[in-house]
Amino acid sequence: MKNSHVKKTPVIAIIGPTAVGKTKFSLELARNLNAELISVDSRQVYRYLDVGTDKVSPEIRHEILHHLIDVADPDQVYSAADFALQAADAIDRIRKRNRAPLLIGGTPFYYKALCGTLSEDLPKDPAVRKILEEEINERGLAELHIELRAVDPAAAEKIHPNDPVRTMRALEIYRITGRPATWWYENQAKMGSPFDILYIGLIRERSNLYKNIAARVREQFSNGYPEEVEWLLAQGYSPALPALQGFGYRELVRYVKGNCSYEEALEGDIRSTKAFSRRQMTWFKHFEPALWYDFDKYKMYEAMEDVLPYCIRHLEQEGKE
Repeated sequence: MKNSHVKKTPVIAIIGPTAVGKTKFSLELARNLNAELISVDSRQVYRYLDVGTDKVSPEIRHEILHHLIDVADPDQVYSAADFALQAADAIDRIRKRNRAPLLIGGTPFYYKALCGTLSEDLPKDPAVRKILEEEINERGLAELHIELRAVDPAAAEKIHPNDPVRTMRALEIYRITGRPATWWYENQAKMGSPFDILYIGLIRERSNLYKNIAARVREQFSNGYPEEVEWLLAQGYSPALPALQGFGYRELVRYVKGNCSYEEALEGDIRSTKAFSRRQMTWFKHFEPALWYDFDKYKMYEAMEDVLPYCIRHLEQEGKE
């Protein structure tokens, strides 16, 4: 019989769009809370994707322990379900060492998977959808439906072979999360969440966020990003891999292969990253309970002084029934 009075584990999470300032804030908060960081980033899980995913340096990782960075090779399937299992394990181990678990990252569907609520709002990815549309043109809808039957037989049974929209959507969910949509719908409703997460949300005015994004992308491009992509391709990693289909990587693959100019790849990455930041906020605005700090109005130390008492109280609670 299911226990309806299970106490939940209190956890802190820092959320917000890319380039808002989460990393710097998280490191300072970790120092104040004696915390270890758990990366909630679907790109930082991959080894060798360093410059493009903006990973913190090894020196910082030696000072403050980080989890779930560099846990898969670029050609490995790493799903949201994998993340949920590994993050839950990391939270448990961190707490057993009397440290605070601090989630940090901008991948909303990883948070949803950890909390057992991904099936309520399964993710979409325009890049994956574009690839599926190209495959329909090249391979035909019938071939995609056969693929769907292999990975998600229950969905294929319900979706007519001549329905491109639902076929692509089911395959999109599978390719993004590593699990069929049917699995999410059947399992997550039963899971419930063992965690009581307090979200610390960071935002900026959109024009200022866009300036940060453009500056960061330019810095990445001048600090070895094109060379990183060239090296990955030289090692035999296919540009069709999900790891190399994210913004920035897909533009630089085109550049390395001579299909666009350096400036076109740069501007394409900036555009794609801006679009991604908008999608992030569409998701994150529904996360609760959340304390939001506008970094155009708060200096970091002011936000830190304000948020620390809330974090300490949350972590010290015995848990909610």
